[in-house]
Amino acid sequence: MTTTTEMISQEVWSRLEAKVTRMLASLGNKCPHVAGSDGIYDNTRLDWWTSGFWPGILWLMYDMTGEESLKDAAWSWDDRLFKLFQEENAFDHDVGFHYLPTAVFKYKLTGDKDALRRGLFAANYLAGRFNPRGGYIRAWNGVDKAGWSIIDTMMNVSLLFWASGESGDPRFAHIARAHADMVMREFVRADGSTHHIVAFDPETGERIEALGGQGAGPDSAWSRGNAWALYGLANTYRFTGDAAYLSAAQRVANFFIAGLPEDSVPPWDFRASLEDGDEGIPRDTSAGAIAASGLLELAGLLDEPVGRPYRSAAERILGSLTAKYATWDELQHEAILLQGTGHKPANQNVNVSLIYGDYFFVEAFAKLRGWNRRIF
Repeated sequence: MTTTTEMISQEVWSRLEAKVTRMLASLGNKCPHVAGSDGIYDNTRLDWWTSGFWPGILWLMYDMTGEESLKDAAWSWDDRLFKLFQEENAFDHDVGFHYLPTAVFKYKLTGDKDALRRGLFAANYLAGRFNPRGGYIRAWNGVDKAGWSIIDTMMNVSLLFWASGESGDPRFAHIARAHADMVMREFVRADGSTHHIVAFDPETGERIEALGGQGAGPDSAWSRGNAWALYGLANTYRFTGDAAYLSAAQRVANFFIAGLPEDSVPPWDFRASLEDGDEGIPRDTSAGAIAASGLLELAGLLDEPVGRPYRSAAERILGSLTAKYATWDELQHEAILLQGTGHKPANQNVNVSLIYGDYFFVEAFAKLRGWNRRIF
């Protein structure tokens, strides 16, 4: 018997297939990040942290449909990215976001040896950013940020776990686990909320302070950061089997779910000022999509009765995104989701479409339809 959820996912998936076909026709080889009120995605530089998500959508859709045009469009992205390693570039802790949905996905689907080599090279680069004194992978470049680590990196450590398995070298996994241990100790608060940035002394490894970053303040709860944390910690449990990571993922997920408003799409920060009323606080559909995919991952790692509330929360988020925040009736709009928030404290990319929101929305619905090839 077909359930209501299955019927909805089938309907949405048909819409997504049609939408991605239109996106491919309009985006081509563009490197999209943000689409504003005109519905047209920009074309940002290849070493910007979001460049892997559009080819990731293409590879995922190819994996689900077998449509060769999607494979052809996705094929060259890892090569384009890899060529940047031969020149001055801005790669940082986010190389996982670049290479997991391109080189690693390509290798898993096709067995391409060049993609394998490129993915392993990127993993070596990420491992080289590890500071053993503080047990953290450093975030952005620049001497003034040598001691900074950010919650986003929890999603990038999957590149290290993958490289450890492919190469047989456990050092990659050791670094990934050390970073995850640091995150549980220094980023995840007792209530399950998370910091965005924690600064360490890069010489001694001593913690200096937490910084607000893209959240409302040092003690706030930036929703996308919470989504990165719950998903990344669930992934770390999947790779290691260590129950401490599973417990931490549940704690972050519980906080996230408890903070959701009536329509289940998160505000950009769970502790943002309420002085303008709830309607004055921007939502972040990208945080909702990331969390939904992470919640489905978490639910699948737990026994059915324990995991059921997480799956139900994911379905509520996805249902709301589908009904209220998608561009199904806007045929010329190049994005899938509306009302994403990039960097509210800097007033950058507020109430826009974001390519990573689109990717994780597609990924979450693929999971609902039984997709079990894990990239992140």
